[in-house]
Amino acid sequence: MMPSLSNSDELIFFVNGRKVIEKNADPEVNLLFYLRKVLRLTGTKYGCGGGGCGACTVMVSRYDPKTKKIHHFPVTACLVPICLLYGAAVTTVEGVGSIRTRIHPVQERLAKCHGTQCGFCSPGMVMSIYTLLRNHPEPTPAQITEALGGNLCRCTGYRPIVESGKTFCVESTVCQMKGSGKCCMDQDEKFFVDRQEKMCTKLYNEDEFQPLDPSQEPIFPSELIRMAEDPNKRRLMFQGERTTWITPVTLNDLVELKTSFPKAPIVMGNTEVGPRIKFRDEFHPVFISPLGLPELYFVDSTDDGVTIGAGYSLAQLNDALHFIVSEQPKEKTKTYRALLKHLRTLAGAQIRNMATLGGHVVSRPNYSDLNPILAAGNATINVISKEGERQIPLDGHFLERSPEARLKSEEIVLSVYIPHSTQWHFVLGLRMAQRQENAFAVVNAGMSVKFEDGTDTIKDLQMFYGSVGPTVVSARQTCQQLIGRQWDDQMLSDACRLVLGEIYIPPAAEGGMVEYRRTLIISLLFKFYLKVRRRLNKMDPQKFPDIPEKFMSALEDFPIETPRGIQMFQCVDPYQPPQDPVGHPIMHQSAIKHTTGEAVFVDDMPPVAQELFLAVVTSTRAHAKIMAIDASEALAVPGVVDVITAEDVPGDNNHHGEVFYAQDEVICVGQIVCTVAADTYAHAREAAKKVKITYEDLEPRIITIEQALKHNSFLTVEKKIEQGNVEQAFKYVDQIIEGEVHMEGQEHFYMETQTILAIPKEEDKEIVLHLGTQFPTHVQEFVAAALNIPRSRIGCHMKRTGGAFGGKVTKPALLGAVSAVAAIKTGRPIRFILERGDDMLITAGRHPLLGKYKVGFMNNGVIKAADVEYYINGGCTPDESELVIEFVVLKSENAYNIPNFRCRGRACRTNLPSNTAFRGFGFPQVAVVVETYITAVASQCNLPPEQVKEINMYKRISKTAYKQTFNPEPLRRCWKECLEKSSFSARKLAAEEFNKKNYWKKRGLAVIPMKFTIGMPTAYYNQGAALVHIYLDGSVLVIHGGCELGQGLHTKMIQVASRELNIPESYIHLSETSTITVPNAIFTAGSLGTDIYGRAVQNACQILMARLQPVIRKNPKGTWEEWIAKAFTESISLSTTGYFKGYQTNMDWEKEEGDAYPYYVYGAACSEVEVDCLTGAHKLLRTDIFMDAAFSINPALDIGQVEGAFIQGMGLYTIEELKYSPEGVLYSRSPDDYKIPTVTEIPEEFHVTLVRSRNPIAIYSSKGLGEAGMFMGSSVLFAIYDAVAAARRERGLTKTFTLHSPATPELIRMTCVDQFTDMIPRDDASTFTPWSIRVS
Repeated sequence: MMPSLSNSDELIFFVNGRKVIEKNADPEVNLLFYLRKVLRLTGTKYGCGGGGCGACTVMVSRYDPKTKKIHHFPVTACLVPICLLYGAAVTTVEGVGSIRTRIHPVQERLAKCHGTQCGFCSPGMVMSIYTLLRNHPEPTPAQITEALGGNLCRCTGYRPIVESGKTFCVESTVCQMKGSGKCCMDQDEKFFVDRQEKMCTKLYNEDEFQPLDPSQEPIFPSELIRMAEDPNKRRLMFQGERTTWITPVTLNDLVELKTSFPKAPIVMGNTEVGPRIKFRDEFHPVFISPLGLPELYFVDSTDDGVTIGAGYSLAQLNDALHFIVSEQPKEKTKTYRALLKHLRTLAGAQIRNMATLGGHVVSRPNYSDLNPILAAGNATINVISKEGERQIPLDGHFLERSPEARLKSEEIVLSVYIPHSTQWHFVLGLRMAQRQENAFAVVNAGMSVKFEDGTDTIKDLQMFYGSVGPTVVSARQTCQQLIGRQWDDQMLSDACRLVLGEIYIPPAAEGGMVEYRRTLIISLLFKFYLKVRRRLNKMDPQKFPDIPEKFMSALEDFPIETPRGIQMFQCVDPYQPPQDPVGHPIMHQSAIKHTTGEAVFVDDMPPVAQELFLAVVTSTRAHAKIMAIDASEALAVPGVVDVITAEDVPGDNNHHGEVFYAQDEVICVGQIVCTVAADTYAHAREAAKKVKITYEDLEPRIITIEQALKHNSFLTVEKKIEQGNVEQAFKYVDQIIEGEVHMEGQEHFYMETQTILAIPKEEDKEIVLHLGTQFPTHVQEFVAAALNIPRSRIGCHMKRTGGAFGGKVTKPALLGAVSAVAAIKTGRPIRFILERGDDMLITAGRHPLLGKYKVGFMNNGVIKAADVEYYINGGCTPDESELVIEFVVLKSENAYNIPNFRCRGRACRTNLPSNTAFRGFGFPQVAVVVETYITAVASQCNLPPEQVKEINMYKRISKTAYKQTFNPEPLRRCWKECLEKSSFSARKLAAEEFNKKNYWKKRGLAVIPMKFTIGMPTAYYNQGAALVHIYLDGSVLVIHGGCELGQGLHTKMIQVASRELNIPESYIHLSETSTITVPNAIFTAGSLGTDIYGRAVQNACQILMARLQPVIRKNPKGTWEEWIAKAFTESISLSTTGYFKGYQTNMDWEKEEGDAYPYYVYGAACSEVEVDCLTGAHKLLRTDIFMDAAFSINPALDIGQVEGAFIQGMGLYTIEELKYSPEGVLYSRSPDDYKIPTVTEIPEEFHVTLVRSRNPIAIYSSKGLGEAGMFMGSSVLFAIYDAVAAARRERGLTKTFTLHSPATPELIRMTCVDQFTDMIPRDDASTFTPWSIRVS
């Protein structure tokens, strides 16, 4: 029975203080879509569509008639169905503040503290901090960190974002060193003085900030209060295109509805149902939403426990439990404290404010962090139906979904009862995840033990594990067998044996990591055992022996600290004219627009008349013949205009080896086979799912580098450089070691997915594309090839993009061609926005690399010879692979001078999506191999790694292996300063002390030197052009060929023009990059943007100033405006192009020599980590980076680049893990499965210093710093190596070992071999196909 259409109610809610009445509310429409496409509020951004990135965060406010209070909370708009918003007030970034009215202090401070680069995540950041301030106008630093836990940023590295939030905290934000009350900056006056230049640490001026005045915030609409207090509320019904949404207002009504529609889901937060509908194609004709039903919202405390309403959000549950813990004696609150520990890291603040206790309990996810604890704490669930109320024990049977313990389909959860714990009853929660917060657990557990009073004899024992099977699993047989035993080591080893026997994870289990998960099952049990022993000892030290002192640190999880740090850079020369902005930490020119949401990205552009949306259909096979494409069902979907295939491409469908639409065969999973154009994206996506493609698999299917080598499958010829006589040198060394290093790839995870708006023009076959790209010329070339028209008819416009990192160099050209073909075929504008999952699948990322080395050295650590081979996994088409392998070979020595050196490299062709450019371009992969063999040499010689690095480092003016001369003096200086200022040797000793005292936690330090290359070995790739117009009012328009990706290129260009024309920055405007104004521009990549476009802008300005000179000489006291007016009357041209021919680099691969790069950027980084050997978790305690910036044009932007690249690099080397099936299917397609660093991963102490040197070849003696910081992240990898090596030595394993990258928790744990890793069952690899494989 379906309710009839006529009785659809009006949906009433407020957005930014304005009333919205939606007469046709569709339950399938979410708030993000409604804000962006219906209300045209485009400040709220689409980042992932699954609540995992925080880009679409908004504030929802509701009035509670019971408490008469207004409740503000953050939500991710992508998961909120609009029907949930009846009676709510929504505040978006536009409602917080705007350039047109006034900006809010949150927006101002995020911008001025340089907490925004590309600006795509900024509105979400603003909303998270703003909502916190609405609830806590004077927050603590911990609250700031917690509020930002659900927001991802890929540009900044988070520190400046946290810092902008900390400016609202009451306590001083300057770190008072060690309680002395002295700032740590003053500790050593002399270390500034002996340096020629004075160093500065202030990147912004706090005195400029407007104060936060909570009384100025918008008031809650009184109409909503009246609606909430209305005694005669009635049931609401919203009827959509395919679904019905019903909101009951009484409990009886709810029970009635659930009886009539037993299959209808009950939706409160939509965090469980929403993603299932969106990503798993579930469909529900009816939704029931009892949001706000008073019977579901309460806390009821009694003497023996507490009952909490099922409607409470996890954030409200958190507050309620905190209150109970503060009121009750400690022994009663063990279960509550265990829940609180997991609530802190469960998802992010937005999801915790949406998800409800009832929904979490009843959906029983196998990864649940709370259910195992509730079960261990003997909780029960109160349910209601037509039949009346009943209690269901929240136990193993319920969690394992056994038939006798399940909810009937017409039953509704009312509340959850959690009993108090007792004196001899211990309840604990344990978990391990890839990332500390906002990540599903790899394994988690809830455990409880009850002892006979006054003894350590087990009376009752319960163990529940999550993420080890399709449901949460209870180890009930193990627990049964241990009753009556003493809580001692013998019991523990029996328990481990029994639980491994009872909980079996099959070798090919979904999710992989099988041996790691088996190990965690018993490692977490061991932690539980230790914690209980420790607590027994505290209760009666006489009776119960304490755990060994060396085991103490195993008890505690790593704390979440608020990061802090110091940024040092050279002060501006006091004699520089005050108007000259060069060298000052100027804010990004769009920063305020970023934080108010007024910066326009491509999908924020208003709809174009008759535009269509494009959805892609991609290959599901890695290598197959296309037998047939059947689009008949797709074409029948309402709103569908056309399906576009290879047949529809007017020009080349294969341009330089890149295929636009698959033709006859597919060569990877994720290759575009066809696209669907329709009137809405929903229709296009629905139709795309109905396209039927028949395949016939082809052999061979090559996925990994090893398979490519076996099949001799390559994209390029071998590239080689060699110096000295390697064979000869190997004969005269003391030792030779050989090894190989696997380095996996990385997803760009730019916050704004690939976005294109293609508009065909009426005449002359012209077409205009608006898109986010690093290389508009390339898009123009590919579109011209696909459409078979001259490039002069194609205009590519690029204003800004939400992060790129190399992922928008070549890929937008291919996608641009795909959308242009659709636009021409349909004759209508095409809006093409890749969903996050499609983007991750289609566009691929960093090249995985396999390095094989053979190194000969003397016992004193001097390396005499190295022979290395590198192979990269290029994927299925050429893309940038040849250039990447050239860079790998050329950069393969890093900072070390090895007299006899041979390096060879080749790019492999595989059936994976084609890998592409990514920040650092091969160097972050190759340099890890170099550091690995240096560290291995140190291990063989029993020397500290830093000593072997020092011995083999370039010391004086030298030639590289490809015969380019350079001076390593800045490298030596960065290295020396890094060791001194980071107190490396003292901290290394302290870490060794710590390691002696702690068996299960280890600390490690590593310091890494870097010699990084800038630019391209091909001279014509280093050219750049600009166009400068001076208008008659004196205002100036600057246009250049570079693209603004968030790195602040436009900001620096304004600084250059301001200095050269000697006018204030406010006179200068920079609008967009386009192929119409500056033709044939090369890519904005290789850290070259400022170098080449700065020179081009400078050249144009100097030409204009030379023209103005006669006018100025006649009237030296005149104003700029007067000079310009006069010049016009004298017919002097006020517009010119500027040009920079480029650095004259070259490389001759025949001779294996050349001046391949214009200059080097040097640096050094030191990191310290602590590793938990039982779980594989690590905590980054401190990082110091010293970067040779020469002269920084804008220290704020440069430090932002260094910090952002470092955090991105740290992610690459530690937690970012791409998983592929053996058939070549990418599993990691969302922030749920691919973990980039969040605010909790960044170093607790983070110090960055820009070191001064000279670089006369570049503009104002600056250096390009966009990529150099990336490799610095490997200092974390090698610090982890150091810690793991300490653990292995203590366990008697002294052999040199290799830590491959990424050093995930799994790798760390399994390399820290101990009795637990020895205990688990192992499988014969030949007997099963693993769930995932590595492709390097």
